[in-house]
Amino acid sequence: MERPSREVIQENRDYTLFSWSVQSTSNPIHMTRAQGVWFWDGDGNKWLDLNAQLINMNVGHQHPKVLEAIKKQVDELCFAGPNFATEPRGRLGKKLAEVTGLAKSFFTLGGAEANENAMKIARLYTGRDKIITRYRSYHGATMGAMTASGDPRRWPVEPGIPGIVRVFDPYCYRCPFGKTVDSCGRECVSHIEEVIQLEGPHTIAAIMVEGITGSNGVLVPPDDYYPRLRALCDKYGILLITDEVMSGFGRTGKWLSTQHYGIKPDIVTCAKGLTSGYMPLGAVIVSAPIAEYFEKNMLWGGLTYSGHPVSCAAALANLEVYEEEQIFENTEIQGRYLAERLEAMRKYACVGDVRYKGLFSVIELVRNKATKEPLAPYNGTSPEMQRLAAYLKSKHIYVMTRFHMLWVCPPLVINREELKYGLDVIEEALAQVDQMLGMARAVAD
Repeated sequence: MERPSREVIQENRDYTLFSWSVQSTSNPIHMTRAQGVWFWDGDGNKWLDLNAQLINMNVGHQHPKVLEAIKKQVDELCFAGPNFATEPRGRLGKKLAEVTGLAKSFFTLGGAEANENAMKIARLYTGRDKIITRYRSYHGATMGAMTASGDPRRWPVEPGIPGIVRVFDPYCYRCPFGKTVDSCGRECVSHIEEVIQLEGPHTIAAIMVEGITGSNGVLVPPDDYYPRLRALCDKYGILLITDEVMSGFGRTGKWLSTQHYGIKPDIVTCAKGLTSGYMPLGAVIVSAPIAEYFEKNMLWGGLTYSGHPVSCAAALANLEVYEEEQIFENTEIQGRYLAERLEAMRKYACVGDVRYKGLFSVIELVRNKATKEPLAPYNGTSPEMQRLAAYLKSKHIYVMTRFHMLWVCPPLVINREELKYGLDVIEEALAQVDQMLGMARAVAD
């Protein structure tokens, strides 16, 4: 007999710690089962998962092919140490080389570990120490990855590791240089060159950036941003590391988001969409020159669960689903519809900007379109944002809201009807925010 939902939640609260939260304020949903783009809670309510959990359930919940691959691998071989060769490990490495155009993979259990090892590999390969990252970035919660991140989650762990240098982002809506996309000379790249010169090119191992910035606002760069950044790295012999943990594996309609821009990084890190969350797995994928370097030099790194056979088997099946079921094509089709709907939402007084690539999108909310005053302060919230989140939750729409933004990043298997349903409810929530802002202005007048 199933226990009441409140008992399960209370047991979780009493004996486990929840991420990124003051524990007394944690109010988790009791999730009992899931299928496709839906999940159910302990009270029998059906939720539309418009956030693909942590923007990782790309092939949707409970895909039979991935489940079968996991079960089959468990029956054959549950674990092999990282110094053993296994069938799924080798096959997955080969597949990742094919789809990324790079050479070899070092397997981890998640994105943070992948970024830690990417920085380590870059330093070993170049003999240099510094890593340039961006202010509006998130690379993971381990010490090195957290230090490399730019967002407020890094503050409590500072000073962190040495050697991190931060630069500004391609945030066109709020350009730190006061430009527009058309008037800009891409100062978001040229100022990086100035930083390189001031820091000393001979001291910089790599520039590490998210392919498309994720949890800091889906910052879709101008089309010429990556070609210019790639050229800058080549000019100074600096490695380009792209963190594709969130933006990779179909989220934008391609294997890697940087493939939209015609460039190839030296190192790619990935996780989330690599297995669609079915098993923990991350990877550091390196170029042929870097792979060749470690043929003669020690790779100072290792993890007990690196190349875990069950995780690798899940990833292989997941990648096959992408191709066999034409998931990327669906991302493009539904992404066009999502783009149309988001652009139409600019009619709401509270919508300052919308940004999207495939099924990777955000709505940026403001108090005033002219001044672009955010609807909530940086690293904070507001009554309007709380009302927005509460309304969506009351309608059993699962999305991520953070600061003054709302993400729409559903599983890549979503269909038009499901997406329309979720977006309709989001518009209802935006109308409520407009009403709150109108009332506030009336009181002020």
